[in-house]
Amino acid sequence: MEKVRIGIVGLGNMGTGHAKYLVNNEVKGAELTAICEFRTDRLEWAKENLGEGVQLFDNLDTFLNSGVIDSVLIATPHYDHPETAIKAFKAGLHVLCEKPAGVYTKQVRQMNEAAQASGKVFSMMYNQRTNPLYTKLKDLVSSGELGEIRRTNWIITNWYRSQSYYDSGGWRATWSGEGGGVLINQDPHQLDLWQWTIDMMPKRVRAFCYFGKHRNIEVEDDVTAFVEYENGATGLFVTTTGEAPGTNRFEISGDRGKIVIEDGKLTFWRLRVSEREFNATFKGGFGQPECWKIDIPIEGKETSHMGITQNFVDAILHGTPLVAPGEEGIKGLMLSNAMLLSTWTDNWVDLPIDEELFEQHLQDKIKNSTVQKEAGFKTFDVSASR
Repeated sequence: MEKVRIGIVGLGNMGTGHAKYLVNNEVKGAELTAICEFRTDRLEWAKENLGEGVQLFDNLDTFLNSGVIDSVLIATPHYDHPETAIKAFKAGLHVLCEKPAGVYTKQVRQMNEAAQASGKVFSMMYNQRTNPLYTKLKDLVSSGELGEIRRTNWIITNWYRSQSYYDSGGWRATWSGEGGGVLINQDPHQLDLWQWTIDMMPKRVRAFCYFGKHRNIEVEDDVTAFVEYENGATGLFVTTTGEAPGTNRFEISGDRGKIVIEDGKLTFWRLRVSEREFNATFKGGFGQPECWKIDIPIEGKETSHMGITQNFVDAILHGTPLVAPGEEGIKGLMLSNAMLLSTWTDNWVDLPIDEELFEQHLQDKIKNSTVQKEAGFKTFDVSASR
């Protein structure tokens, strides 16, 4: 294979963006050969803008079995991601999936199992993993420069969204349409980076989600979550769409200092000796380890969506290791599911979560949705095909 033929499912904002750089040949070794979309106006746009070499389909099964694609880039609504991926794997296709991996971990686990059985390349569109700030942070942590992790704090409140944003589509901020609010829509990248940069998942979560606190919506728009890790470290994750101005500050404290990412900079407050060593040897009463403030130089640039797509294509053609393996999509989703379940049960939630219990609560939210009833939406059964 000299080129990977890519077909896109879904021509919303993200799918359209992917189509543009692919049709302009900005990803080496890739060729956009097909689009699958159910809306006639988007198919008409594709016909007018993507050229005659891109075949158009309005039926998913026909698209997947057309023989004109080697891989699928999934850019559909959240609930459809796992089901579409599973069908693609069964059709013998490689899969690149937009975030989030899905709405609830049970369906994503089934997707991961299908990927493993297929032997095909599977990647998630976690484009923030190409940001040199976070790759450098991961390098500093994994190399031991920070020592053992003691605490993680991420305040990510610069997701301001007005009521008009939510009113722009009946599916927005609904349990049946998006499957949640700020955690599933705005925060998947941060939830992924939170665990990816330190290579640790919490062992349990206690969260407080507020539903429609700042806007007239039914899903969460304000969240504060506390987590505990196996090594005794703790963490805090704070997010909202109703705060202006907002903050984006990721802080990790370790035995050898503290690292902060904020305002596009990575700052390392490095201890000359570890806190553990200082505590064991210092006899002076008041005092603390000598600390050096270091502005870490960041090299390279964020390649974002094109970078992940290029990596996906290189993995297919050359066996290049994936930046964002698809099976890892379940990790960030596990965190958001745990935060919601902790709130719904008013209790601690151990990880991995009780997937059946989460699905039951989500189903109840969908069935009892006042938004659905007022708008005349059909109740969506999350256990059925969509």
